[in-house]
Amino acid sequence: MTDEERQRAIALGEYTVEHRTTVRATAKHFGISKSTVHKELTERLPGISPMLGKQVRALLELNKKERHIRGGLATKHKYEQSRRAANQSRTPSKG
Repeated sequence: MTDEERQRAIALGEYTVEHRTTVRATAKHFGISKSTVHKELTERLPGISPMLGKQVRALLELNKKERHIRGGLATKHKYEQSRRAANQSRTPSKG
């Protein structure tokens, strides 16, 4: 493993813990794939920095437990937006 790979794994881990983000949000921030982020955080990071690796693992487990809640909220938000858009299109404009 190169020094650049080590630094990237640490940067991903620190960002994830500091901002309490999901793998998807971390991947988006760094402009890399979710698969790469997940591999870096779960396979490489614990060998490089065991303490940071434990913090990341705990956060990933928490995110996994809360995943169904976030999905439900996203669906709720989606339907609220479509309902608002439908109501706005029905409202006659003042002219």
